Amino acid sequence: QVQLVESGGGLVQPGGSLRLSCAASGSILSINAMAWYRQALGKQRKLVARITRGGSTYYADSVKGRFSITRDSAKNTVFLQMDSLKPEDTAVYYCYIEVPSSLRPFWGQGTQVTVSS
Repeated sequence: QVQLVESGGGLVQPGGSLRLSCAASGSILSINAMAWYRQALGKQRKLVARITRGGSTYYADSVKGRFSITRDSAKNTVFLQMDSLKPEDTAVYYCYIEVPSSLRPFWGQGTQVTVSS
């Protein structure tokens, strides 16, 4: 079994910053891609940022230049640094990983990020 534990969400004012963390544990020998998705109320879950095992990154256009995804492969942890936050960034953020030993990805439980004055 694989468990993902997220932390770092909360309430922040527009223009502020938050750093999300997601630690994976369990039957993991290695992790391929790690990513963050988000789902705003009443909307579909969407990819925010993704990082491969080799360190290549992808960002949704809406967060380019403001968010940064990194990973600590030794600790099976992925981070999302979010700067210059906007009210439209308000959503539940989910951690996501792909492992070679599984045909399906694994998801975290989600952490709420609210950007409001």
